[in-house]
Amino acid sequence: MATFSVGFLGCKVSHTDAHDVRERLLHDGHFEHDGPADVAVVNTCCVTNEAVAKSRKEAARAARTHGRVYVTGCGANLAADAFAGLPHNVIVVARRSEETPAFVAGDIGAIGCVQADARLDRVRAFVKVQDGCSFSCNFCVIPLVRGGSRSRVAEAVLAEIRRRVGQGHREVVLTGINLGCYRDRAAGYDLPRLVREAGATPGLARLRLSSIEINHVDEKLVSALRETPTVSRHLHVPLQSGDDGVLRAMARRYTAATYLRRLEPLRDEFNLTADVIVGFPTEDERAFDHTLRVVERAGLTKIHVFPYSPRPGTVTAEQDAVPPQVKKERGARLRAASDAACLARWRTKLGADDTVLVDRPGRGYGDDYSPWLVAPAAPIGELVRVRGAAVSEEGILAA
Repeated sequence: MATFSVGFLGCKVSHTDAHDVRERLLHDGHFEHDGPADVAVVNTCCVTNEAVAKSRKEAARAARTHGRVYVTGCGANLAADAFAGLPHNVIVVARRSEETPAFVAGDIGAIGCVQADARLDRVRAFVKVQDGCSFSCNFCVIPLVRGGSRSRVAEAVLAEIRRRVGQGHREVVLTGINLGCYRDRAAGYDLPRLVREAGATPGLARLRLSSIEINHVDEKLVSALRETPTVSRHLHVPLQSGDDGVLRAMARRYTAATYLRRLEPLRDEFNLTADVIVGFPTEDERAFDHTLRVVERAGLTKIHVFPYSPRPGTVTAEQDAVPPQVKKERGARLRAASDAACLARWRTKLGADDTVLVDRPGRGYGDDYSPWLVAPAAPIGELVRVRGAAVSEEGILAA
């Protein structure tokens, strides 16, 4: 028997992968421990240089308080040896996400007494339905560390959703590296059909998509999102740039006009959020201004801003023409626009009712993923009815 801790850095897929390891270790009879333990698992991120640095720092910190540290995830699969020079008790697991839980569990060793089914360690359950990406954007390292697109069998996905709902999760988030590529051809499933059937799971209150590429926001998906009552009125659609020249240099396979046109049917009903890269090598001030205009025209609220960071093995690995100070300044301008758009949306909630999933003491998210400040006594993991009374920089204050 071993004691262990599991942590992750990065996206919702990274969280789901970390939980898969956690669930396997619990099933094998090991015990989770918040403090120093026999084993630590650090599921890493490599989307930027900063993410790799944070992952390395977390692995080094864990090595000081744990007997063994398993470094897993995207950072562990980088071509560059990002974790060289760490203490001898750090083990880098350069394997696909599907293979990692069994490898870590096998290396630790199972024991005879196994535990009951492991509940997710968060209020909302993240269910991975797809992994990898078969498209190669010029800046993106993910296809190199995750491999090509592949999907889970639909029945396995739906069974996991039923299991998570049975464990008490009121909200399920479908996750994937390129979610719109989901296919179970043998059973006749694409993402729209999966959304409809997942959303009909008895007891499920809210279904959310983690992120979807604009090329997959078509009429069929829009209809599924609109017509499934449990689907959250929030959609995260990466933009990366609002300038066609930059998009071509990124190899993003769409134009700014396409992005705007495909989101138009959802603007009045959904809270739309996005990722944007600032300081891509071909981005000048004019191109950045185009991005600001597209953000406004699309009605985007929360923008996740990433300063461009060259990644090893990508087409643009040797390109980094925009000075760091310029990236910082553009990022600040974009975040300011995002903050203003969020505040404007939150103000529309004043005097209106909403249902909030409480995920921390005194905090939670509405159906459209707007943040709410609720009573400290509101039960975590439950849905509570609220009415907007005021707006602050942190969210909407419930009456």
